[in-house]
Amino acid sequence: MKILTGNDLKSGAVVWWTGSEWSLHVEDAADVGEHADAILAVEEAARRVNASYAIEAERTSDGVRPAHIKDRIRALGPTVRPDLTLKPADPAAGEWVI
Repeated sequence: MKILTGNDLKSGAVVWWTGSEWSLHVEDAADVGEHADAILAVEEAARRVNASYAIEAERTSDGVRPAHIKDRIRALGPTVRPDLTLKPADPAAGEWVI
């Protein structure tokens, strides 16, 4: 499985291609197969995303899992503070915990 990642041009946030738009959640990522280069060219030209690239991933029972550790960290967030990782299923995701 091949998925696309990059950074949102407005916010700088890590984003994942869903097949029609960009999402903050890797679980939304769609398999682009051999169409990665064409999609990336269109999206970068439209200035919706920058520093985008295709990566290998696999679909598991927990959702989409990037194959390389670097991209897993991009998908989930900090590794030193598990309480700050991105948890898209959690309704409180993105709220500060004090």
